[in-house]
Amino acid sequence: MRIVNLMENTPGVNGCACEHGLSIYVETKKHKLLVDTGASGAFIDNAKKLGINLESVDTVILSHGHYDHGGGISDFVTINSQAKIYIRPSAFGNYYHKGHKSERYIGLKKELESCEQMCLVEGNVTIDDEIFLFTNVTGRRLWPSGNLKLKKKISDDWVQDDFDHEQYLILSGDGKEVLISGCAHNGILNILDKAFELRGRVPDIVISGFHMMQKNGYSNEDMKIIRRTAEILKTYPTKFYTGHCTDRIPYEEMKNIMGDQLFYMHCGDSVNLG
Repeated sequence: MRIVNLMENTPGVNGCACEHGLSIYVETKKHKLLVDTGASGAFIDNAKKLGINLESVDTVILSHGHYDHGGGISDFVTINSQAKIYIRPSAFGNYYHKGHKSERYIGLKKELESCEQMCLVEGNVTIDDEIFLFTNVTGRRLWPSGNLKLKKKISDDWVQDDFDHEQYLILSGDGKEVLISGCAHNGILNILDKAFELRGRVPDIVISGFHMMQKNGYSNEDMKIIRRTAEILKTYPTKFYTGHCTDRIPYEEMKNIMGDQLFYMHCGDSVNLG
């Protein structure tokens, strides 16, 4: 299994562009997959620089309904009209970042809903012996505080986003299980709890943003959550690769605690199993 980061927030290798977004390419014995497509079509240019042919991708997993993970779908379908795109129906909701004085739409382009390649996923689904998708993470252990500004607009009402549009991918191969999440809005610990409930084991590798980024600085409470999350993750027999919405300060704090269990995955970086 080969896993390559095609898009992430920080400058990468081989001249790869970066943006606030995430896109991950995976090759298994049976599949060539994409998990998310960044905020734009820039991930396609990065793939070319890395010698990856996205026209051969057969499966796309959209982790949730935010522009920085699905903004490149419209560009992708112009070069690949065959791949199935697995997405939660609720991913097409009206999602916003809402502060005290402003609001910003952060959802997907509405025209994507009519794309013929979309495969709507209700609940958990086993695609084959390599690919398993799960959702409905309802735990709130160390839930990221940055979620509080993320809302869903229903008619004229603002509702706290509970991220029922988020789904998670488990890949099986080479005797290992790999969990890939987008932003882990529902909290990486809660996602791991759900994965263990469904699979009876913890993943060997986790690739995920941790949604700990705070643009206006980190409070003492934020830092406590970051440290406590790292302390608990350190007890897992798992290697973690992160980036995107984790941010530099939380990553460095977690790295100090987790050591060689935690790595930052820049654009162009890869993980190879088997």
